[in-house]
Amino acid sequence: MKSKIAEAIRTRYEPVGIIWTDEKPAEAKGFKKGKWGCVMWMLAAAAKGKIAAFSKETYGCWGGGVGLGFGNQYLAFPGGIECFYSFLSSGNEQTPKGKEIAKGIEKFVTKDFLEDFLHGEGYLKSPELVKNFVENMPMMDVPSRYVVFKSLKAIDPSQEQPQVIVFLVNPDQLSALVILANYGREGTENVTIPYAAGCQTIGVFAYKEAQSEYPRAVVGLTDISARLNIRKQLGKNLLSFAVPWKMFLEMEKNVGGSFLQRPTWQSLLRGIND
Repeated sequence: MKSKIAEAIRTRYEPVGIIWTDEKPAEAKGFKKGKWGCVMWMLAAAAKGKIAAFSKETYGCWGGGVGLGFGNQYLAFPGGIECFYSFLSSGNEQTPKGKEIAKGIEKFVTKDFLEDFLHGEGYLKSPELVKNFVENMPMMDVPSRYVVFKSLKAIDPSQEQPQVIVFLVNPDQLSALVILANYGREGTENVTIPYAAGCQTIGVFAYKEAQSEYPRAVVGLTDISARLNIRKQLGKNLLSFAVPWKMFLEMEKNVGGSFLQRPTWQSLLRGIND
């Protein structure tokens, strides 16, 4: 499927469809069972034309399992969810259990992970705030065996319907998408930017919006860990814009006659991917 939006804003990378399916594409890339990996690496690969597939056994990391819709995978974090609360905030070094777990995993994890496990990532001020973050996460169990990332141009909507379409865009293109998301609607808040991991803003937060009568688009890649992880694949100037399928079709219909065909946008288009 070709996207009128992608053509109008001249995205460097193809939009990516997120599909729920019980069949794993034969050519799909993926993580090995029990091996760590960043879901956003696979998003980058799909934006370049590859196919990626995930399951409850092959989601890459705990936050990625949550983000893709495989339930509360934080429960599987080393030392349990209490250690995750400390990991995202102030660290596990101050507790006997934390020190014990760190010693046990030392030979199996990277130095960076062990450092963060002990001293914390500092993304929230306290373990209590991380607990609140987890409790407010729109977790779900997808009704399929696999979650697949596939370039939109390789998707035939008559054969498979994506749940979400993800654009990877620079600031000018993001501005255009925010305007287009509000172009045919009442109100001014048809786009949201939640605090969450990169994979969660393209996954469960967008899935939640898809269940609404008037779904909103979700801006992501404000997660600095994810930004660091994909810098080599995609560069440093991109954010994600995840659009539930129903809203994507709505926005596609609104390209013609909109600001995207007017002089201001056409002027911004000059050198947009330089």
